[in-house]
Amino acid sequence: MVFSSTIFLCCFLPLMIILYYFLPGEKLKNIVLLLGSLFFYAWGEPKYVFLMIVSITGNYLGGRLIHWAKEKGKHVKPILILFIAFNIGILFYFKYFGFFVDTLANLFHKTWQINIALPIGISFYTFQGLSYIIDVYREDIDKAETIVVQRNYIKLATYISMFPQLIAGPIVRYRDILPYLEKRETSFSRFADGVEFFIRGLAKKVIFANLLGQVATDIMEVDVTMISTTSAWLGAICYMLQIFYDFSGYSDMAIGLGKMFGFEFMTNFNYPYISKTVGEFWRRWHISLSQWFRDYLYIPLGGNRRGNVYFNLLVVFLATGVWHGAAWGFILWGLWHGAFMLLERVIQKSTIKLRIPALLKWLYTMLVVLFGWVLFRLVSVTSTMEFISIMLGVTKNTFVRYDLTWYFNNRTIFVFVLSVLFCFPWKQIVISRFPKIVTVLESDIFVFLKRIVLLVVLIVCFLFITNSTYNPFIYFRF
Repeated sequence: MVFSSTIFLCCFLPLMIILYYFLPGEKLKNIVLLLGSLFFYAWGEPKYVFLMIVSITGNYLGGRLIHWAKEKGKHVKPILILFIAFNIGILFYFKYFGFFVDTLANLFHKTWQINIALPIGISFYTFQGLSYIIDVYREDIDKAETIVVQRNYIKLATYISMFPQLIAGPIVRYRDILPYLEKRETSFSRFADGVEFFIRGLAKKVIFANLLGQVATDIMEVDVTMISTTSAWLGAICYMLQIFYDFSGYSDMAIGLGKMFGFEFMTNFNYPYISKTVGEFWRRWHISLSQWFRDYLYIPLGGNRRGNVYFNLLVVFLATGVWHGAAWGFILWGLWHGAFMLLERVIQKSTIKLRIPALLKWLYTMLVVLFGWVLFRLVSVTSTMEFISIMLGVTKNTFVRYDLTWYFNNRTIFVFVLSVLFCFPWKQIVISRFPKIVTVLESDIFVFLKRIVLLVVLIVCFLFITNSTYNPFIYFRF
């Protein structure tokens, strides 16, 4: 079940909202959220809901054991290592074991076949379980209220399995969500904000990501010997826009759903395509993942203060690539970004100060990101090199199946232009230049008009959903 499906929008979500607001008290509301989340997950893959329950139970016992060992003065680190291994072991088996065996088979020229289905969202809920275990070990959880471990199984299970952010994030920290598990407030204004976030995310997904994704698929999945240079650039740019609107749209819907149920989730995207360095891009793209690796991998390795900072950065981006998928293409994609991060750091630390125009910095960053997305999309290194050689004009095909006009009709051009424009923070730009416009934006008439526009956008989204068969989520199986 995905957020942009009619079964979710017309059946599951309304029923969840009615039950949630009908029942009093956080205890019953948490139970409704837990049962609803397990049903939501089981809808697509019933058997793997038991794997999630095993993960939840293991982390619950791990937290209790770590807390018990601390109280008794026992050695805590071995318990921490055991339950970190428990989480990573589950993730490794289901996501990476097949890749590991295939790599060994190729190395030894064998033909071993292992097919292990990848459970939906396993990377996200595993990282949340790891966050809980590590935070309990560090005692980072709300020391003011002396809550260092979750004794209530329902609350921990609700945190890990909560359906808004279960499938594709954002990765929610336990210490951030704990206050809302204990007590949360719901109001009409917060619910309305949630609806606005959700509609905005739904529009990103079904209007922009799906339409642009269809163009990207039509170009990037055909025989590479039959596309032109301009078509190759169009396919790459459409995929670059698709993955942004697909993933940020899902995150916006998750944030909106969280608000509807009284939770506050962190912003996961902050206009990443206005970045002028690769480092800035990663501070704006998938922020929850970047911060997770910073706090639980980069800083423990030594961060900027001890050890070799370049090695630490490279390990983080290697892990970033591995997290995204079990293939050499994803690993190289992570190292590609890591290499430019290292380059930027070397230049930053050098005595040579380069004065580069902001436009050139932005263009450099977007090209690095764009070529990285080609590798991310095609995964195969050979296919990526062939595609990029066509983009750069190194390879010129004598026979081109379709020219640029085949992929661009009036609707596609309109959506493409809007998608490029919406990558920029126009509201912030206008307010910074015309501060007095804030009073207009906060006026009753403007708020009323915005709600009318949102209603129209929602209707348009339903039309797209009911008339389209192309509705994938790129991050659905991460």
